[in-house]
Amino acid sequence: MTMLDRMRRHKSWLKWFLALVAVSLCLYLIPNFLRGSTSTVSATSREIIANVGDRTVTVKDFDGRYQSQLASYRSQFGGNVNESILRQLGIEQQVLRQLIEEQIAAIEAERQGIRVSDEELASQILALPLFQENGQFIGDRAYRQVLQSLNPPLSVSEFEGEMRRSMELDRLRAALTDWMVVSDAELEREYKQRNEKVKLQVVALTAGTFRDKVTVTDADITAYYDSHKSDYRVGEQRKIRYFLMDQEKAKLKITVTPNEVQRDYNDNIDRYHTPEQIRASHILFKTDGKSEAEVRTRAEGALKQLKGGADFAALAKQLSEDDATKANGGDLNYFSRGRMVPEFDSAVFAMQSGQMSDLVKSSFGFHIIKVTDRKPDVTRPLDEVRDEITERLKQQKSNRLLADQAAALADTVKSATDLQRGANEAGAMLQTSDFFTRDAPIPGLGAAPQATDSAFRLKDMNEVAGPVDTPRGPVFMALAERKDSYVPELAEVKDRVREALIRTRATELSRKRGAEIAATLGAARDFKAAAKTLGLEAKETTLISRGAPIPDVGTSADVDKVAFGLPVGGVSPPIATSDGTAIVKVTERDEATPAELKKDRETFRAELLNERREKFFSAYMNKARERTRIEVNNDVIRRTLNARGL
Repeated sequence: MTMLDRMRRHKSWLKWFLALVAVSLCLYLIPNFLRGSTSTVSATSREIIANVGDRTVTVKDFDGRYQSQLASYRSQFGGNVNESILRQLGIEQQVLRQLIEEQIAAIEAERQGIRVSDEELASQILALPLFQENGQFIGDRAYRQVLQSLNPPLSVSEFEGEMRRSMELDRLRAALTDWMVVSDAELEREYKQRNEKVKLQVVALTAGTFRDKVTVTDADITAYYDSHKSDYRVGEQRKIRYFLMDQEKAKLKITVTPNEVQRDYNDNIDRYHTPEQIRASHILFKTDGKSEAEVRTRAEGALKQLKGGADFAALAKQLSEDDATKANGGDLNYFSRGRMVPEFDSAVFAMQSGQMSDLVKSSFGFHIIKVTDRKPDVTRPLDEVRDEITERLKQQKSNRLLADQAAALADTVKSATDLQRGANEAGAMLQTSDFFTRDAPIPGLGAAPQATDSAFRLKDMNEVAGPVDTPRGPVFMALAERKDSYVPELAEVKDRVREALIRTRATELSRKRGAEIAATLGAARDFKAAAKTLGLEAKETTLISRGAPIPDVGTSADVDKVAFGLPVGGVSPPIATSDGTAIVKVTERDEATPAELKKDRETFRAELLNERREKFFSAYMNKARERTRIEVNNDVIRRTLNARGL
């Protein structure tokens, strides 16, 4: 028995850990992978979904990760989250993306000579406090029982493989980014920029307010068009002949029996079960790198204040060191068992609504916890979800029916001349769309990016694409007509040209008006009154930081640059914005103080350094992805999803 065979029974932590490993690897987009599959035979666990360099992703890998993600979502959001909803959110694409990025990271780790030995892996696992119980590690049998109780169950080799990949990723990240530092000058400059705030009075001269002062002639429109022709270029356009295997029509032919509904309910009871949930707030005093005795003394002082009648939320805002919750008075919202560290979990689920704890010690530090609400464990009854189940089963059956029919048609609809016969066999109507561009919906089909992409891949009039997935069902198509990219004649786009010219001139008028009034506003003792005298309104902001929206301006880096460079009482010159011109006066500044910087220095340095390292690492991995051969087996993915009735 290896050291890895002695683990603590912390099933909830294992789920959290594995989910974290998966999410941390989800870095980049991959091309849509569900296009153009034909077979509906279920995929076997050993079939390859993707080749990544010399590595593979199998159906078993995909299905295991899919189940883990599904369980994670249900644990977080409750049993009402079903697979159909998650499919709409693209969970299957997220899963494949994660698995591919894991393999890319593994390839890069190997290329860098990064390896994790069995001894190092064992040491890492056994060093985790969450795997200890009374200072001892649990044995082989308990370890395996924990892994088997996960959803989906994991073997020892699978779990240790996940751990090894996580360690390799950490080492790869360290090897690539540990050289990076943040100098004191950079730290102080960035801290100031992120923490200083200003309060403004804003006069915004938007282009829209000058539209009625603009006149344009046909000659003006012609001249503007002649100098901006490239702005109106129309991309390549296509028409297609197609038939749609309509999903809604297919559902009308589907029946679902009461026995099927009952069986599905029984098989998927977790979908309708929401475990007991608690809403609580806490005040955290961190012990990491500090004297535990001193931290305990501070925490006991806060507890004494609370017992004396101090407001919990107000004290949390003042004292809590949990940056994620302190602004909300320590509110953690609702959570179920297993979401928090064990010590916190045990304490909070033993409390009643309205009750406050004594000090609770965890690996993070000392907590003071207040329970604000409890929701009981509940399972929705069958009668409540019967219609939902029936609709889902109809959807699954119609998906399988159409997939089978489409697969059969794919064997016979080989060219454009076969389309009419295929439409007849499918009970569909052969149609011809209007022209559409690459970035526009297909008229008659609506938003279906896969269909649009397939249409623009067709090389000649005889080629057929299909079946192609759309939100409405599978489609078979052929190219009907093509128009090359062209610059339209003025008559075709005259209204657009007129609107662009009016907007351009209105913006110019706003700039001119801004220049005329700038001196008056800049010299005025009362900025708002002076604006009113000029027939304008000066709107006030609260204290805002860089990047915050400004009244009638929106977000503007140019306005920020000027405003944050002005002293209190300073008035800007006219500033060009995306929608006209703005003049601002700074009425108040909230500077980051040296004391605040001193207090936050090392925490902020770590945050800033982590941001820079993450940015560098992401850029590196993006380059790694570009040089890695990635082949996705669309047919295997489709058969994997079809086996789920999706």
